[in-house]
Amino acid sequence: MFRVTISGKFKGLDGAGRAAVRAVEGAAFTEPGTFTHDGSVTAFTFRCQVPAGPDDGEDEAALGAMAALEAYGLPYEILRVAVTDMREIRIRPRKKSSRSG
Repeated sequence: MFRVTISGKFKGLDGAGRAAVRAVEGAAFTEPGTFTHDGSVTAFTFRCQVPAGPDDGEDEAALGAMAALEAYGLPYEILRVAVTDMREIRIRPRKKSSRSG
């Protein structure tokens, strides 16, 4: 699984476009993607979760997230793309605390 964050700005977004963005607001990573944005709905962050195939890398994940963003049909300019490969995230076990009571 990949988590992709795309930062950008909308270009000439109309009222219907603003309503569409507000309809999918949120900070969660989902396959269709969610938006966080500034007050005027000009700058945005798009968060998308992209399934990972065994041979998929960051380039494929970025393309998948851009396709999800494109599916909204909104005019935008991409400023930055960040990809996290969740297969490489390791969780360290908690240290056992010794409580004396």
